[in-house]
Amino acid sequence: MSKTYRLFISHSWKYGDAYDKMTQFLDEQGISYYDHSVPKNDPVHTNGTDKQLREAIDARIKGCSGVIILAGVYATYSKWINEEIAISGNYAKPIIAVEPWASEKTSAVVKVAANRIVKWNGKSLADAIRELF
Repeated sequence: MSKTYRLFISHSWKYGDAYDKMTQFLDEQGISYYDHSVPKNDPVHTNGTDKQLREAIDARIKGCSGVIILAGVYATYSKWINEEIAISGNYAKPIIAVEPWASEKTSAVVKVAANRIVKWNGKSLADAIRELF
């Protein structure tokens, strides 16, 4: 019987295609997972206060096995990714940084916080999940 991982996949709905591609990688690699990410249809990310969103993220990270963060350059300037990194640290949750496909520049903030850095590749992501989480 395979293990089911509890994953928090950091994302911005402005970059929803990257989130969709990461979940596709997981499915293609046979990773069984429960998605702890803040869902697109959850009104707290569009209608709630910053405090409510932070509490929602905190609750989701607290119960997960580990965190996956896309290490694009935009991540360096994202207030919420910095919050997610801090919350992950509060609960000692391992972080996998995924370097975007064909990117020349990546987020040093995310990569420094990461326990593992992987390329934009389903197998490397799945292997890191199996090893760390």
